[in-house]
Amino acid sequence: MATESIIDIQRLRQDIRFNEELIGQRFEFQTTWGLFSPKAVDEGTQLLLKHLEIRPDEQALDLGCGYGPLGMSIARAAPDGHCLMVDKDFVAVEYASANLQRNHIHNAEAMLSDGLKHIGQRRFTLAVSNLPAKTSKEHYYLFFHDILASLEEGGRLYVVVINGLRRFIERAFQEIFGNHKKVKQGNTYTVALAVKNSKTRAIGLNLGQGF
Repeated sequence: MATESIIDIQRLRQDIRFNEELIGQRFEFQTTWGLFSPKAVDEGTQLLLKHLEIRPDEQALDLGCGYGPLGMSIARAAPDGHCLMVDKDFVAVEYASANLQRNHIHNAEAMLSDGLKHIGQRRFTLAVSNLPAKTSKEHYYLFFHDILASLEEGGRLYVVVINGLRRFIERAFQEIFGNHKKVKQGNTYTVALAVKNSKTRAIGLNLGQGF
């Protein structure tokens, strides 16, 4: 029994490898235990990608990138653009960077950052996030305000959340962006969209923010 236990532990220490097709592109991923959905790309990410509009020249942000499936897919679909992938977990950033190299994706980078605190004054036309279910609503508000400030005029924010949070997301998007669209609701997850426009700018000025 002791020998079997040692063998199992050694196996668990090995990286997990799998292939996945996302938006018509084939990817090879290497992950590890402790990262979100380490054995396969999760249902929420797949739903978001199926309903995400990606322009060839997007300047994109993937907030909470994990080991990289969202940001890597966007970079592949935007050959004339760039995707910044950020996560507060250094292990996630390490694996995301390695997966970019593994898949020969050169128009994206992974960066360690607590939200948008450490990315500087970058501007984006597209932001995406597979929002964690277990965090505070105050944390969501911080994310949304920081993303709003970093978006160009006409920039879009797509999120995917568990269905239990969809009403909160609707209220928060209306409050912060002045608009909300439910793009797709599945059995477990909902994809929502907000756009930065002239009405959003007026809301931001009323809140004392300069955009």
